[in-house]
Amino acid sequence: MSSTYNYLGIELMATGANAGTWGTKTNTNLNIIQQAATGYHSQSVSLAGTGANTTTLAITDGDSTSTTDSLTNAARNFVIELTGTISGNKIVTIPNGVEKFYCFKNSTSGAYTVQIKGASDSGTGYTFATTDKTSVLLYINGQNVVAVSDATEPGGTTGQLQYNSNNSFGAISEGSSGQILTSAGAGVPPAFATSTAVSTGKAIAMAMIFG
Repeated sequence: MSSTYNYLGIELMATGANAGTWGTKTNTNLNIIQQAATGYHSQSVSLAGTGANTTTLAITDGDSTSTTDSLTNAARNFVIELTGTISGNKIVTIPNGVEKFYCFKNSTSGAYTVQIKGASDSGTGYTFATTDKTSVLLYINGQNVVAVSDATEPGGTTGQLQYNSNNSFGAISEGSSGQILTSAGAGVPPAFATSTAVSTGKAIAMAMIFG
């Protein structure tokens, strides 16, 4: 029975097969795993010529080689830096069946878009805008490329408190010196207000206990 390969190109050796070559093949498999987990690849998107065109990243079964601008195993690497001076909108495709995370860095020159998508993507994948020369974390589920959403940044300004406002950040004004944070009831954001119910003695006692 002959070997089979998974979507990363790792060779799954059959019992009794590849006698005398298991060491070499196992080392290749380990290199493939390392490549998929932490590998870096620099890929020009201008190999297909000027203007708008598609760069087809590939994965080759049982082959762990990965060299600059070579499409052979470009799609296996974790970090892929896209390069080249472009004079048209570019598309970069990932093979069908692949399931993994990617970090794509857009280092192209030229005010054109670069779209990352699966070879048979049912959506639009992810597109770097014409002036977006940044990095993005993506994943592909075997067909479609999806961007990993960034965490929402807190709202407000320096000195304000944050609170949960219907699953997003809300900001409470810092108020004035001597005010305390008070509740306005369920579903209503708290606010700073001048205390009228805490005596001086109680305030001192609370300060001693809570610092």
